[in-house]
Amino acid sequence: MALNEIIRSKDLVCEYITRDEEGNVESIKKAIDGVSIDVKAGDFVAILGHNGSGKSTLAKHLNAILTPTEGTVWIDGKDTSDPENLWSVRQTAGMVFQNPDNQIIGSIVEEDVGFGPENLGVPTDEIWERVDESLSAVKMQEFRSNSPNKLSGGQKQRVAIAGVVAMHPQCIVLDEPTAMLDPNGRKDVIRAVRALNMVEHITIILITHYMEEVIYADKVLVMDSGHLVMQGTPKDIFSQVDTLKSYHLDVPQATLLAEELRKSGLPLSPGILSGEELVKEICQLL
Repeated sequence: MALNEIIRSKDLVCEYITRDEEGNVESIKKAIDGVSIDVKAGDFVAILGHNGSGKSTLAKHLNAILTPTEGTVWIDGKDTSDPENLWSVRQTAGMVFQNPDNQIIGSIVEEDVGFGPENLGVPTDEIWERVDESLSAVKMQEFRSNSPNKLSGGQKQRVAIAGVVAMHPQCIVLDEPTAMLDPNGRKDVIRAVRALNMVEHITIILITHYMEEVIYADKVLVMDSGHLVMQGTPKDIFSQVDTLKSYHLDVPQATLLAEELRKSGLPLSPGILSGEELVKEICQLL
């Protein structure tokens, strides 16, 4: 692996095997087929794809929840297929899932956030320091004594993220963390994730189908039918509106509007990502 590379996969294949009642193989489906990626430490990488594209299966390989059928995945230089590396891999790459209720187990927010470090054998004084730091990082300090059951969906997800951050991972893999949230909850969670990346320099892998969440990424990967079909900066990816549509993906509303205006003859740059960027370009033309 390159010196500052934290995630790498080479020719990754994942097969799901269906068996009958007698254990005979009925079918084999390749959920991932020959995917090679590399992620540098400190990067913010977004992974897009419609349902069944393989993006969540890929995410589970980055924390060794799944191991390759063929090919190799390395996390911080460690092969995820080696059982001896399992503990180290999971300490390096933390996972945040779609439903925060599946990750929150404490009856009080601060107890829940401290659960992971306690399991790692962190001394008590340091656990509370980590709880303070983690809740501060996701702007949830004022709720530390609350019951998670009293929180909104977005607040619960930020607590789940804090619980992962408290274990001091180098990388956090978020598998559609905003899928069950309302627009305000989504904004809060993405704001917290961006802060972890920009301030704490934690590597972020964000699996999502909300295009507006992707515009802040350093790199975007697009999955389709188990294959990696596109990769590049958000501007690179969203300047190819028709290609994205062919993979059954939407684009940000501002990008779509800018593309329609461009097709009608307005000399706008390809790959406009936000409303602010679109307004600025139009004002410059005027």
